[in-house]
Amino acid sequence: MTPLPCILLVDDDQTNNFLNQSLLTRLGVAEQLLVALDGQQALSQLQQHCVPPTPACPALILLDVNMPGMNGIQFLEAYQQLPLGQQGAIVIVMLTTSLHPRDVDRVQQLNLVNGFINKPLTAAKINSILSQHFGRTLPEA
Repeated sequence: MTPLPCILLVDDDQTNNFLNQSLLTRLGVAEQLLVALDGQQALSQLQQHCVPPTPACPALILLDVNMPGMNGIQFLEAYQQLPLGQQGAIVIVMLTTSLHPRDVDRVQQLNLVNGFINKPLTAAKINSILSQHFGRTLPEA
């Protein structure tokens, strides 16, 4: 499988980030992994790597919903305002342990999210994302 150029993990939980980075590295799904601890850091990463686009502009964003500071929904609202010509090319998947129906409604209104995945991230869930959005599958899947 050809790895994605870059994946951006957005989660305030350092343990989740470590485990997700380890899983993605072991699976070889991305040439580069970026990590942001909240929505504001994620926006900064996107402005740095995607305006103008570089190879480090994420093809996939795995976005936590509940974070201190700028949460996932606030990130999506700000993301809409970015001058990213390739917004449609960036796949955003929300990672969550639970999602309030009000939050699901708001996310769906924004029409930016390509899917929802319950934590924890697993090889099977990564394979599903790769298959559905990138036409790729993990070698052992």
